[in-house]
Amino acid sequence: MSRINTNVNSLLAQRVVGQNNGLLNGSLERLSTGLRINRGSDDPAGLIASENLRSEKAAISAAIGNAERADQVVNIAEGGLQEINTLLLEVQSLVGSSANDAGLSTEEREANQLQVDSILQTIDRIASATSFQGTKLLNGTFDFTVSAQATEVLDFQVNAAKLAFQEQRDVQILVTNSAQRAGMFLSLGGTELALSTQDSQFKFEVAGALGSREFTFAQSAATSSIADQVNTFTEVTGVSAVASGTGIVFKSVEFGSAEFVSIQIEEDAAQAGSLNQLVSNNTLAAATGAAAVSTTLGAAEGSNPVRDDGVDVGAIINGVQATSVGRVARINTDFLDVEIELSIGGTQNLGPIDAFTITGGGAKFNLGPNVDILNQVSVGIQNVAARNLGSLTTGFLDELGSSRSANLVDGNLEQAQKITNNSIGQISSLRGRLGAFQKNIVGATIRSLGVALENTSAAESAIRDTDFAEETAELTRSQILVQASQQALGIANSQPQSVLSLLG
Repeated sequence: MSRINTNVNSLLAQRVVGQNNGLLNGSLERLSTGLRINRGSDDPAGLIASENLRSEKAAISAAIGNAERADQVVNIAEGGLQEINTLLLEVQSLVGSSANDAGLSTEEREANQLQVDSILQTIDRIASATSFQGTKLLNGTFDFTVSAQATEVLDFQVNAAKLAFQEQRDVQILVTNSAQRAGMFLSLGGTELALSTQDSQFKFEVAGALGSREFTFAQSAATSSIADQVNTFTEVTGVSAVASGTGIVFKSVEFGSAEFVSIQIEEDAAQAGSLNQLVSNNTLAAATGAAAVSTTLGAAEGSNPVRDDGVDVGAIINGVQATSVGRVARINTDFLDVEIELSIGGTQNLGPIDAFTITGGGAKFNLGPNVDILNQVSVGIQNVAARNLGSLTTGFLDELGSSRSANLVDGNLEQAQKITNNSIGQISSLRGRLGAFQKNIVGATIRSLGVALENTSAAESAIRDTDFAEETAELTRSQILVQASQQALGIANSQPQSVLSLLG
């Protein structure tokens, strides 16, 4: 080389030294941080993918925390409900003990009533005191609020409803089939029994969903008297009776397919007349109308009972076919879980009903990575104070208090037991619903999100994290190249000195 102003070999060596130092520094950075991608220039596409995965990880982790928090809320509510259930079982025992009228003194019944009063107060206190971070759980705070309730709706319960921000949900029912009582019309040919002989007896058995009873009547017994005697055993059979013209109408007390009326005539059937099944709408008019099916029973047919079954209401709620029991129709979907009891008038009038509008409420939890209605779940927790446990039909639990209609001293103990049973059923149903929510929704969500978090983390790690085996090999290579290029730079810098020999 005979030129000294421009040392091309030195420039080449300097460039290579800079490149090798850059590779060495990159390897040291990746090994020290544990990340393959530290800035966008390392891998632009990989950076975008890894940041998206990081965002998903953060959302999933938040959803897991939400689900765990929901589990804790339900645990606290369950604890309060469990204690209320224990208290209701004690009330059940006190009601049963107080019914032993001849074996109890007035003082003992009054002592039982004192216990019931204290239990009712405790139930109210638990309902108002059970809370999570100051938010009451059992006093109706998380119940759903509704408006514009239709007159055809006797009672309802909203168990869950998904509502978007400031959304309201109209609940509409299309009644496709009326709920019916089971019914029979026993035609006696007159307002009194007309048997074959003066000494003859008219014997028949009435059976219903609760049980059966046999009745025997003599010549000239009035239809009104027969109906009155049947009604004295309504609590035993579940069947009521009313005299109607020349016969008696038998009807089940309740509605639905679980109810039935069975009449078996055992003696003097030929003189008793005929049985009509009420197959249309179970009203008195239908018993003698064209819709009734008449079957005349001869004496030989007297051993075969004639039976009629009730019918459950048929309904479609918000476009979903409802399951029904008696007059109560229910749907349970991802967006709406509601059960509605229709009044007698409502079940008889087929067609659409604007039941009510859900305007808000409920305990809402976001159990998914995205904040939207699909990832939200809601559950309604009703007010479990004594004044709210029970029903309009049987009465409410506070009726068992002193001087109320179902008190244990001089009140209606049959009503007291019905109210208590109804209250126990409501608490058990609420506990079961919260337990299902906790197990099948919250528990399954936590497990599912845990797997999703693992897989998302693995995907993000594969893109962004450093492979130490590969990177240490690259580090060794870069160190050798840096040393070699520095050695080459030293040689390139010394080459121009050979020109001095030309100057002698």
